[in-house]
Amino acid sequence: MILLSRRSLFAVAAVVDIALHARPVPVTAKALAARHDLPPRHLETVLQALVRSGILKGLRGPRGGYELARERRRVSVGEIVRAVQGSEEPTAPPDGAQPKSSLLAGVVVPAVAAAGEVYLGELDRITVEDLCGRAIRQGDADPQVDFTI
Repeated sequence: MILLSRRSLFAVAAVVDIALHARPVPVTAKALAARHDLPPRHLETVLQALVRSGILKGLRGPRGGYELARERRRVSVGEIVRAVQGSEEPTAPPDGAQPKSSLLAGVVVPAVAAAGEVYLGELDRITVEDLCGRAIRQGDADPQVDFTI
């Protein structure tokens, strides 16, 4: 069972794709959308959230697009998920609004929140470098050296 939202999965795929293909020119949203069969307008909001969080750099102009803001070994899947979850519609009540059920507020929500933190902690152990290595071994990308410092 995959516990991530589609938006989070697309974000991870986009960052790995950019890590694999952003040399020598940045990857355009249009190219990403075509490779992953996604609507470009939906993907742009995900990419902008990743830029705001410092995971990607957006480059403007005719040769613009997206590239990693840091080395791929320094970007974790957990960080990517947190970046796009922060831009999603909240599923919990807004701050200050308490659930009316004491069972929900005192038992269920804290237990699920604690489990979510453990899950994100495990995702923090997986780097974009790890996923790029898997893609290369699987034959989904050509091996290349990442010279970003």
